[in-house]
Amino acid sequence: MTAPANDAAAVVLAVDPGTAKCGLAVVDDRRRVHARTVVEASDLADAVAALLRAHPVTHVVVGDRTGARRIAARLREVAGSRPVLPVDEHLSTLEARRRYFRDHPPRGWRRLLPPGLRVPPCPTDDYVAVILAERFLAASAAGQAGERQRRARASK
Repeated sequence: MTAPANDAAAVVLAVDPGTAKCGLAVVDDRRRVHARTVVEASDLADAVAALLRAHPVTHVVVGDRTGARRIAARLREVAGSRPVLPVDEHLSTLEARRRYFRDHPPRGWRRLLPPGLRVPPCPTDDYVAVILAERFLAASAAGQAGERQRRARASK
């Protein structure tokens, strides 16, 4: 992964790719979510272009599972000079489901259901996109910390 420059704030546009719909999220390096939406896969390029115009995005990341290669190629067409990078999607759907229910606790009899049996009433692809952005930012921060440690050891 390419880490953002130390003096520049990273703003990530994350895409959870899918065959019918895609999740999109814009997240900054302080983990603030600036935009989050689910779009039809056929509308992806237009939605990404609109988010790129509206936010100072430095990186575009895409989940590495369903349709990732095809979607990444499409994203490169609209991303301009911004890098389009893959992010591991492993278990992100389950994490998104948990986060959805943390933000929207079940009510009534639904709260009696075990968490594994709860199904959100709407797509959570946008939550997955937020998680992908956070994973990228965490890996970038870890890479920068490691680089600082290597420089400190080298200067001793």
